[in-house]
Amino acid sequence: MIRAIVTDIEGTTSSLSFVKDILFPYARAKIGPYLRANRENQAIQEQLDGVRSITNKPNLSLEEIISQLIQWIDEDQKITPLKTIQGLLWEEGYQRGDYQGHIYPDAVTMLRKWYQDNIPLYVYSSGSVYAQKLLFAHTAYGDLTSLFQGYFDTKIGAKTETESYDKIAQTLNIPPGQILFLSDRLEELDAAKQAGFQTRWLVREGLNELEGSHEQVKDFSLIHFDFY
Repeated sequence: MIRAIVTDIEGTTSSLSFVKDILFPYARAKIGPYLRANRENQAIQEQLDGVRSITNKPNLSLEEIISQLIQWIDEDQKITPLKTIQGLLWEEGYQRGDYQGHIYPDAVTMLRKWYQDNIPLYVYSSGSVYAQKLLFAHTAYGDLTSLFQGYFDTKIGAKTETESYDKIAQTLNIPPGQILFLSDRLEELDAAKQAGFQTRWLVREGLNELEGSHEQVKDFSLIHFDFY
């Protein structure tokens, strides 16, 4: 029996190409000018100090930090200061109408149904909570943020670590076996399953016959379960 659903975003509710081909290049192009213009902002200073702490280089200059952040973008690193800054940059893009947050129609339909069925919904993504809310607030289907009761990001831990899912279950105060986790990545699903979560593996965009001990579905309409 399921009492809550936790969903990933990239490749699960939303296209991988939206993040990789639109959001990442947007942030990469604008991160330097943005940080130079906002370097005196306290929130930005905290993120810059976070980069210095992570790299163990307390004397990094702003230009060196920008270079490091661009390198992390190119490497698709899931590092909290980078994700926080990206979220701020993406907000500007959403507000200007440069793009809309992509979400699959089947995900919208089922998330709305589960919400109406009073199943608590949560998001767990490597993108910052801020960036998650921005994506769901600016979709072709309107603002979808009200569907979710909460959001988790890398502050709770890496998505490939079992301990992260232990913490999520503790935060929700729900036994792990009564939480369903949705993702397109085997490593994340393995970690969630090891923590006791139920899982569904989204294999969108032509992927099939993947090896792993998780039930595979091609879209949200094929996710079936009993719930309280």
